[in-house]
Amino acid sequence: MVEPVPESINFPSEEEKILQFWGEKDCFQECLRQSKNRPKYTFYDGPPFATGLPHYGHILAGTIKDIVTRFAHQSGFHVDRRFGWDCHGLPVEYEIDKTLGIKGPEDVAKMGIAEYNKQCRNIVMRYSNEWETSVKRMGRWIDFNNDYKTLYPWFMETVWWVFRQLYDKGLVYRGVKVMPFSTACNTPLSNFESHQNYKDVQDPSVIVNFPLVDNQDVALIAWTTTPWTLPSNLALCVNPEFLYVQVKDNTTGKTYIMMEARLGALFKSEGEYTLLDKFPGKTLKGKKYKPLFQYFAKCGEKGAFQVVTDNYVKEEEGTGVVHQAPYFGADDYRVCTEYNIIQRDQAPICPVDASGCFTSEVTDFAGQYVKDADKNIIKWLKENGRLVNASSFKHSYPFCWRSDTPLIYKAVPSWFVRVEHMVDKLLDNNGKCYWVPEFVREKRFGNWLRDARDWAISRNRYWGTPIPLWVSDDFEEVVCVGSMAELEELTGVKVTDLHRESIDSLTIPSRCGKGVLRRVTEVFDCWFESGSMPYAQVHYPFENRKEFEDAFPADFIAEGIDQTRGWFYTLLVLSTALFGKPPFKNVIVNGLVLASDGQKMSKRKKNYPDPGLIVQNYGADALRLYLINSPVVRAENLRFKEEGVRDVLKDVFLPWYNAYRFLVQNVQRLQKEDEIQFLYNENTAKQSDNIMDKWIQSFTQSLIQFFKAEMDAYRLYTVVPRLVKFVDMLTNWYVRTNRRRLKGESGTEDCLWALETLFSVLFSMCRLMAPFTPFITEMMYQNLRHLIDPASVEEKDSSSIHYLMLPQVRESLIDKRIESAVSQMQSVIELGRVIRDRKTLPVKYPLKEVVVIHQDAEALKDIQSLQKYILEELNVRQLTLSTDKDKYGIRLRAEPDHMVLGKRLKGAFKSVTASIKELTSEQLEAFQKTGSIVVDGHELHEEDLRLMYTFNQSSDSAAQYEAHSDAQVLVLLDVTPDQSMVDEGVAREVINRIQKLRKKGHLVPSDEITVYYRCQPEGEYLDSVIQAHTDFILATTKAPLLPFPVPKTASVIIEEKTQLKGSDLELTIVKGSSAPRAPLSGPACTYVNLRVKVNNKEQGSTWGDQKGGLLLTIKEVTSVVCEALHVTSDEMMKLFCAHTELTSKTDLQALSGKTLSVTSGSSSPGPAPTTDAVLCPYVNLMLCNTGEVGTLLLVNPVGQNGLDHSGLLSEAAKVFGLRSRRLKLYLDQDLTQELPADSSVKSLDTKTLFVRVLPTTAEA
Repeated sequence: MVEPVPESINFPSEEEKILQFWGEKDCFQECLRQSKNRPKYTFYDGPPFATGLPHYGHILAGTIKDIVTRFAHQSGFHVDRRFGWDCHGLPVEYEIDKTLGIKGPEDVAKMGIAEYNKQCRNIVMRYSNEWETSVKRMGRWIDFNNDYKTLYPWFMETVWWVFRQLYDKGLVYRGVKVMPFSTACNTPLSNFESHQNYKDVQDPSVIVNFPLVDNQDVALIAWTTTPWTLPSNLALCVNPEFLYVQVKDNTTGKTYIMMEARLGALFKSEGEYTLLDKFPGKTLKGKKYKPLFQYFAKCGEKGAFQVVTDNYVKEEEGTGVVHQAPYFGADDYRVCTEYNIIQRDQAPICPVDASGCFTSEVTDFAGQYVKDADKNIIKWLKENGRLVNASSFKHSYPFCWRSDTPLIYKAVPSWFVRVEHMVDKLLDNNGKCYWVPEFVREKRFGNWLRDARDWAISRNRYWGTPIPLWVSDDFEEVVCVGSMAELEELTGVKVTDLHRESIDSLTIPSRCGKGVLRRVTEVFDCWFESGSMPYAQVHYPFENRKEFEDAFPADFIAEGIDQTRGWFYTLLVLSTALFGKPPFKNVIVNGLVLASDGQKMSKRKKNYPDPGLIVQNYGADALRLYLINSPVVRAENLRFKEEGVRDVLKDVFLPWYNAYRFLVQNVQRLQKEDEIQFLYNENTAKQSDNIMDKWIQSFTQSLIQFFKAEMDAYRLYTVVPRLVKFVDMLTNWYVRTNRRRLKGESGTEDCLWALETLFSVLFSMCRLMAPFTPFITEMMYQNLRHLIDPASVEEKDSSSIHYLMLPQVRESLIDKRIESAVSQMQSVIELGRVIRDRKTLPVKYPLKEVVVIHQDAEALKDIQSLQKYILEELNVRQLTLSTDKDKYGIRLRAEPDHMVLGKRLKGAFKSVTASIKELTSEQLEAFQKTGSIVVDGHELHEEDLRLMYTFNQSSDSAAQYEAHSDAQVLVLLDVTPDQSMVDEGVAREVINRIQKLRKKGHLVPSDEITVYYRCQPEGEYLDSVIQAHTDFILATTKAPLLPFPVPKTASVIIEEKTQLKGSDLELTIVKGSSAPRAPLSGPACTYVNLRVKVNNKEQGSTWGDQKGGLLLTIKEVTSVVCEALHVTSDEMMKLFCAHTELTSKTDLQALSGKTLSVTSGSSSPGPAPTTDAVLCPYVNLMLCNTGEVGTLLLVNPVGQNGLDHSGLLSEAAKVFGLRSRRLKLYLDQDLTQELPADSSVKSLDTKTLFVRVLPTTAEA
């Protein structure tokens, strides 16, 4: 049975009930059970870290994944959805280092790796419960029980297998590489990690002199923002092609060599220096200079401290001379290697440890953190005469994404996967993936791939998957282990865990006589693990081999734009290296969710609302729809605003809910009033011939068609705005224009058509919206499903909306002509509303005429076909259609947008404005079509001009009409005042106040009420309008409208005093329909007189229904007569009206008020009565609180069974079904004259008594 829908709703608490329902029914697992034999749709979930709480970025990505996978299920696929957890790596270790105060490797060595990793393992899933709660509360269906964690031994074993494949293909090597290095985390980062957190910083900027060995009066000068690298300087680099100069500093007298283009870096004007010589950079090649420091002076014997050349030196910054510290800069390393200043296999000259402190080699600064040492180095330079200039320099600098500390570039021994050789293959595979939006594939991701470098996959850390390489002390013998079984075979030890504490002690005997092989100390970069997840989550190839190979590549993945240098990249590199194909077919990339001020969301700054509170206040559906209906699904950024979530409730959910409530309300009314059981069956529903029914059905089917095509193309950003627009079309157009039909005011058949249409559209909409707003659709469906004919349901189990498939497109219902016609109608109505707003003419006030001008006669025909709705919505009396605007004396004029054009045109603005005002109507019409116009040589566009319609002053239309238009249609409204229309508008205002008061009193349309009113002062304008429009008001409110006073006994529901048109208007709503009745001129009920002639006895009697319902049948009348007159048999009893005998088919109702003759046997009825006056004395009764009426016979048959006062009370109670209630009887409607107990009952004949029901003790 369909349940009544409450007037108000708390969406978050309804969602909690739905969560409980899903839990009790195990709906997600049931979905998977139902779909297990369907084609598979593969989805990979990128693993988050559970060491922090979920934020809006996670919620957004999770919502996108949930929508697409729900859609896939509804489209007939089986979709496994497994949650994944990233458990290893820096995020976990950094938390432990902070907690335990660990500063470097020595501290870990003291506590032992086993204890350190135990601490890491303890916090890995710190927030897993919060994650699960948050994900489920957001309505996302994903499997937490069958999850994968990167710390599971079977997951780690597959990671080993992946690495072994790369190793066997010759893609793994050990090298020294200058890499971004986090001194806080003591580990190198990959290039893509280093690009994740750039900040603008102020760094020291110094220019240092390097005197030439062959002429120490001349010095090369080099610039750097990293003074801490100067102790490791081994060379200077210049550009061979650019010009360099030798200049004398006129202030100090010193001579310097620098790039000509960079003189401004040191000198403010030409007067500050004297030019001594000019030459290309290549002439400096090979020149020796005096080292800054003596720490590595021995390197001079191998070619250090000379000038080298390379094109990477630019003319945009510095002095054009770049100092080279080869183990702290990638270009420096490359150039110095090319010049044999360093060798690839030599011990690195890198006097900085993993914590970023100088080692003992740099005696003057040993133990100092490099960034802190900068000021001491500058001081040393100054004291030793090597500092030319010192200042500060603001630039963008990379910070560690985890510890938020500055990175340094530092050479580290590392294990690499070769990537550079397969760039073309990566680009080719990327081209096979479908990206949404597409520009990410070509631009951001494509550009990153084109510049891909070999991937450093090792980390000098502890908590991670150990790299499975066992090596000899000289690294000459290497064994790569690809599985746990192989490890057992090689070491003789069976292991069940693969973390460092379990395997670091294991050794493998050398096959080359090098003793034992020990495992290298490094672990995998956690990105290597997440890039391996397609294989590792199913323990491939050790298990599920066929299942994986059948389902690879994945059909779909989704993450944020920041993953173009993270997970998307590592997935592609590994799948290309392993299988030569892409890892996924389709990917949606979302932008970033920022704080409302455009800053990054920050817990420290508290610049964003807690997601939990947003869901608690507005619900998950509202948050989901807000995020998805934003630029963020087009990979752009979203500034999160709480009011945006609130607006989803106000503008989308509440109108949608009200349409659903209105449907249920009217279905229940139909069942109550017409006793029609509403059941919807799509297959047997008769097609309506109402144009608005056809329109919304067509619009719905077009939407389903569009929805499927766009969702198949993963374009959520086109789908959601259309769904939101559809809610507007349904609520503000269909329901609004068909309210009366839906309420049954145009007949039962038309009402059924409208209700079936509304039901069908709401049901389709719930199924379409189910992936986007899973809660509200489930809530509505759980009630609506009781209105569906079970015979029309295809699914075996339809107990949740999420078990249902998407609705199929019913193309036969699509009628583009009707859609176009209604669109034209909407334009006319919206333009008319704008005119009303502009002139402050509320829609309640009727206007004479609306004129619609359109160049297309077909469009005018369409508008004509919907005239009824235009007149109703705009509240106008007449619609006039025309193709001729000149007839109404209308022309276009333009006004410039001062803000936009003033900024752009500056000085020319004044003259252009004058020319704009001179533009002709014809020129502006052309501009309307093309969207651009050239004025005084400046091209102007739609945003630069505001177009307005004006009337020729000579035209009569100027005073009569107000105009507005869009690009297609022009609307004129006759705005001349008319008193009768103004009066009607005031009457509508009164209706509005009554209906609002009704709502305030929580009344529904079927509640019987009476409205009492009083206007003060009486007899003024408002009073006269109400009196003149009482019937008009009654037709809308369907409730009697009576002037004060309110009867004392009336049950008042609500009252209010307001101001309207200069008068005080008091309104009181009372229970019951107490419409005043004309004085009753006879019994209030239907009746007949009976003259009975039986067994030679004559008797008079009156019979009827006490409350005006149906009379008895002929058989029942004869039976009652026999009983009353103590006649034993009714077999021979006959009834006559005049001389016509009545049969069982006679309609007694039609004889109400007549006198009938009753005879027995063959007796004749005798002469026809001369009068039909009531034979028995009677009294009419009126129930005060409801207005119901009835009639009591004071004696019956004539002269018998007379009533006294107490009998009168008792019988009155029976008439109104109030046997258990105490009553009082009054002679007047105002209840001022109570009927005395000793009154003569006979004196009451033909009078009306007013019955008051006394309250019970509970009511009193």
